[in-house]
Amino acid sequence: MVPSWVDNPPPEAPQGDDATAQDDTDGEGDAAKVPTPPAVPLAPDRRWLGVRRSLGDFASSGDTGKLRTGFGRYARDGYGGSRTAARRMGSTAATAGALGSALDALAAGQPIEPGSPLDPALLAGRSVDEIMDAVVEAVRPVDGTQDAEASRAAIRDALAELLTRFPNADLLGLTPEQREFTIERFTAHDVFRRFDLDVGQSIREKAPNVTTGLARLKQARDYVKETVAAAFRKLREGGKAFTAGRVSAVVRDALRETFDVFEGYAE
Repeated sequence: MVPSWVDNPPPEAPQGDDATAQDDTDGEGDAAKVPTPPAVPLAPDRRWLGVRRSLGDFASSGDTGKLRTGFGRYARDGYGGSRTAARRMGSTAATAGALGSALDALAAGQPIEPGSPLDPALLAGRSVDEIMDAVVEAVRPVDGTQDAEASRAAIRDALAELLTRFPNADLLGLTPEQREFTIERFTAHDVFRRFDLDVGQSIREKAPNVTTGLARLKQARDYVKETVAAAFRKLREGGKAFTAGRVSAVVRDALRETFDVFEGYAE
């Protein structure tokens, strides 16, 4: 099955390298509203079978090798390989771009657009929770899909983790380092939440008990966070930075690198 947020490709849609050319181009800038992800190939039949088997073995035994194999099959079998997986996560990159634009505007003391709820003048004196809610609403409005709810939760998780890492951070004036950290953590949380929506139930069902199941899910989340952090670190070392208008492009590259790592563990 294809996730609800993925558009079916037209019959003449290009395949292979030509189909991914659009991913490698930069737009004029990251829009405040999340654009529709590009069309991608249809998902293969029974794609989750091997993934669920590996994750079930991990849930029952705690074998981290089975966890890595599960992620490998998730990328290879579930999404048809790392390149296609990164394209299917196109809304993650788009939302990251919108989040980056929002945080940049707040730091500059300017609203994203006239009448925006993220006008710093309107948010002055508001509580941290109120500012976080405003960011979530502006970046990823409710649209009734599980996808949107996962991304909204991922934004809030990223902001909460930011405040844990930088206790004195001012959400209305984040430093470049703090904004980059937020984008990185959003990406990790969004990848994990989509993984959880797709196949997380296999871990819950096969774990010996609820407590163990939650612990296994945390292990999976931590693995995603570590892999995504390593992907961003590799890109930074290669000279790819979060310059204005390039957040979505950098996140797409990080997603591709992340799923490359996942796919390397497929058996």
